Amino acid sequence: MIYKFKPLLKQTLWGGDRIIPFKKLDVELDNVGESWEISGVKDNETIVSGGPDAGKSLNQLVREQGTALVGSENYERYGDVFPLLIKFIDARKDLSIQVHPNDETARRLGRERGKTEMWYALAPEPGAQLYCGLKKQISPEEYKQMVETDTITDALARYEVSEGDVFFIPAGRIHAIGAGCFVAEIQQTSDVTYRIYDFKRRDKDGNYRELHTEEAAQSIDYTVLPDYRTRYSHEKDVPQQVVECPFFTTAIYDLTEPMMLDYSELDSFVILIGVGGEGTITVDGDTQSLSCGETVLLPATTGEVIVSGTVKFLETY
Repeated sequence: MIYKFKPLLKQTLWGGDRIIPFKKLDVELDNVGESWEISGVKDNETIVSGGPDAGKSLNQLVREQGTALVGSENYERYGDVFPLLIKFIDARKDLSIQVHPNDETARRLGRERGKTEMWYALAPEPGAQLYCGLKKQISPEEYKQMVETDTITDALARYEVSEGDVFFIPAGRIHAIGAGCFVAEIQQTSDVTYRIYDFKRRDKDGNYRELHTEEAAQSIDYTVLPDYRTRYSHEKDVPQQVVECPFFTTAIYDLTEPMMLDYSELDSFVILIGVGGEGTITVDGDTQSLSCGETVLLPATTGEVIVSGTVKFLETY
């Protein structure tokens, strides 16, 4: 079985105009900042778009199929909640400086779970930049002072973005997507975000957006690293693993020839996210498209998969 879902398009203050043509959708919406491709977030669940389960929500599939869909270890760990959230994000303007808590901190602050995530950069606008991580050591007291004096960005590592760049953002790492960035995002199923700084912008009603300075202070990991960009070899027709963490494992495939992927020993669902080119995916005689802008979910019972075409995609489970 190959599952595809109707995307949830999110209009935002900072959203752009690239998601709809990227996904080849026949809709007219302005300022679309996000497309939620696969989501089990409460009240934001994606719906199966075709096949015998058309019209069912993702979490309904989990409730009905359990381990057959997500795998025994995932089902034991997460129950009826699908554990990953997949998005495309198009930033016409800068997003706020923010941080996500880890699971322990989130629960202490009254939230269900934290958020670890990663970005894969699609074609950015020239000069597009993002923030990821601290570039110098600061204390929690210095952090609060820098927020108050509008200087927090002076402490952050800033990167000019190129297509194919990967940034891993474990819970606790300060980050922000900058204007002109277009990314695929893989994250824990969580919508908890603590806004640190929003460049003194006002919302549509003329008010400053709420900041979460205290919650963020409890969530920040103050470790400083020399480089926050994930380095990998951009080879074709060879899987490039870029992230392995307790919440997901992700690899990049850039295919020019057919490849067989064998998931028969993997106790997990698999998500494939098309980020370039045109291709097809075949499972047990069922062939469907896997092209740029498309996302598919394969159940944990999936064995061999044939991917054909000239296509680039992310594989995550």
